[in-house]
Amino acid sequence: MKRFNELPLSQTVQANLKRNCFTEPTPVQAQAIPPALTGADIIATAQTGTGKTLAFLLPIVEKLLKSSSTQPTAIRALVLSPTRELAIQISDVFAKLSVNIPLRAAVVVGGLSEQTQLNAIRRGVQLVIATPGRLEDFLNRGLVKLNAVEVLVLDEADRMLDMGFLPAIERILSVLPKARQSLFFSATMQKDVERLIARHSKDPVRISVAGSKTATPDQIDLHLYEVEHHGKLGLLRHMLGEHDGSFLVFARTKHGADRLAKQLSRLGLPAVAMHGDCTQNQRNQALTGFRDGRYRILVATDVAARGIHIDSVAHVVNYDLPQAPTDFIHRVGRTGRAGQRGAASTFSMKSERAEVRRIEQECKVSLERRTVAAGIVQEVTVSAEPKPTLEIAAPNKHAHRSFLRFRPTRARRRA
Repeated sequence: MKRFNELPLSQTVQANLKRNCFTEPTPVQAQAIPPALTGADIIATAQTGTGKTLAFLLPIVEKLLKSSSTQPTAIRALVLSPTRELAIQISDVFAKLSVNIPLRAAVVVGGLSEQTQLNAIRRGVQLVIATPGRLEDFLNRGLVKLNAVEVLVLDEADRMLDMGFLPAIERILSVLPKARQSLFFSATMQKDVERLIARHSKDPVRISVAGSKTATPDQIDLHLYEVEHHGKLGLLRHMLGEHDGSFLVFARTKHGADRLAKQLSRLGLPAVAMHGDCTQNQRNQALTGFRDGRYRILVATDVAARGIHIDSVAHVVNYDLPQAPTDFIHRVGRTGRAGQRGAASTFSMKSERAEVRRIEQECKVSLERRTVAAGIVQEVTVSAEPKPTLEIAAPNKHAHRSFLRFRPTRARRRA
């Protein structure tokens, strides 16, 4: 398949594809969509930014449109996603594909109004896009029924397992009908993911894009700078001055992300932080501001490695090394998207050389070593935010009395 108009799709779906300028499929779409339209189970390994969302949503929309059901308002398709942001983005793509089609979807995630989500389900939806934790909670409380599901999608399956969602996923899958189509999409295919898929798929069609299971896209330049912790801020400030475009900077901890965003802001560099402790409203504002250009820099923990979809991220910076080597792929995959060339720079200390080698070995990548002038990595002094001061009067022998009783002024006594 070289073009979407070659697929046996309904006229309305074809019109929606054309309306949104979906004309030529990406490799994973070209390989996954045709067998998925026939009802086959799919196991697809492809990097972030390669179009996996459309690869599973297009067959779902077509299937739900053409097939009849004795329960027209029942949940007939389920997509599980690791993060709120990714679930919302999947919902946005579904909305584009389902224009003028009598299909509705509900997003079921933590951090948003539970009642709003339940009301949407009760009104009748054919597709639920959920994070495992919130959906399992609804199941345990008997608030949702999945006995009519015909299509299951696990999107970013490896990330969900990394985040500890395996028990919740197993609980959810145990209540689904056995006779269903299962579509598994992931950036990496580790042993625990393979075991999960083997238990819940039947004669699947296997698809692997980009040759290596963990290879990075060819359009990303990978650089490594060995710099001690005190020099990282200076190097990042230098890079921001040398290169144009937006920067997505990854910190290891929530506190580290907040601290770095504040330091950059005090240096006159518009930055915002996003991590797991941010409310959904804060996360939405951060992403919107980053997309719109109000913030040139988004400092995030790994919650954002798969939770954002921005085609124009010019540069990814691993300010801190990731917790796991596979997270490196998910981080750098935020750049070099939609056919654009990207760059990803990694900062590491001498004590982390073994971790860098492990990343290169497990991810099958080679990081180009780069040196930087000593003056650039000198410690940057950032002025602290002014703190409110409390003026305390000089002590006197009668000071304690003012705390024991209230003595009105003469004006107050007159009043």
